[in-house]
Amino acid sequence: MKEVTIYTDGACSGNPGPGGWGAVLIYGNRRKEISGAEASTTNNRMELTAAVEALGRLKEPCRVKLYSDSAYLVNGLRQGWLDKWVRNGWRTSRGRPVENRDLWERLHGLLNVHEVEFVKVKGHADDELNNHCDRLAREAIARL
Repeated sequence: MKEVTIYTDGACSGNPGPGGWGAVLIYGNRRKEISGAEASTTNNRMELTAAVEALGRLKEPCRVKLYSDSAYLVNGLRQGWLDKWVRNGWRTSRGRPVENRDLWERLHGLLNVHEVEFVKVKGHADDELNNHCDRLAREAIARL
């Protein structure tokens, strides 16, 4: 399996409001940057979208280390929320519908293809690639 490193970030100007996402995919000496934006969204949707879009660009099953500053995304996987939601018919432990279900479902499907380790990084700190993804997301918002 190819080993890929992915950095992702999402941003929102207001929450909800215009939002953007950015990702950097690294395989060997190759580096690909992707980004996008939505006119009306939330920060959590943009964080999830960045991960879904990045993983969706992989052309074959890969072993991935995905770095994100989103506790929502990382905890959703590392603390088993996603698995519980699937078992509970996309309901939270309080019986409410899971927010952003469409994106979590897409992510769940991608996790059945790729081996992904989620790594939490501190946002707006000294992680150069996380900061770069934040810039990509903000530039995408500015292009709306």
